[in-house]
Amino acid sequence: QVQLVESGGKLVQAGDSLRLSCAASGRAFDGYHMGWFRQASGKEREFVAVISGSGGDTIYSDSVKGRFTISRDNAKHTVHLQMNSLKPEDTAFYYCAATLYGLATTRTSYIYWGQGTQVTVSS
Repeated sequence: QVQLVESGGKLVQAGDSLRLSCAASGRAFDGYHMGWFRQASGKEREFVAVISGSGGDTIYSDSVKGRFTISRDNAKHTVHLQMNSLKPEDTAFYYCAATLYGLATTRTSYIYWGQGTQVTVSS
């Protein structure tokens, strides 16, 4: 029903900025709250940020607060993650996901997932 495709991941150096994008299929994009998660090698998938369907509310994990910004363009059916001051600890596979259950921060609350895009931050 809903397909999500991430893009923008690449190898960068510590301190660099990077913008990830997620394109969603369908015409009911604004009905979903959109989140970003990441999973580093050998670790569990963790919450990064979420934005409400209208774009008016956001939640960030403590590890990225002040450095990352989530945004969306409902007319274009896209959500973005602007990442500034990147650290080696940010290295992970980044996923976008969609949920109908509010500003959720848990993986199990999301019903649609993209295949992810790799972000590598070298020291």
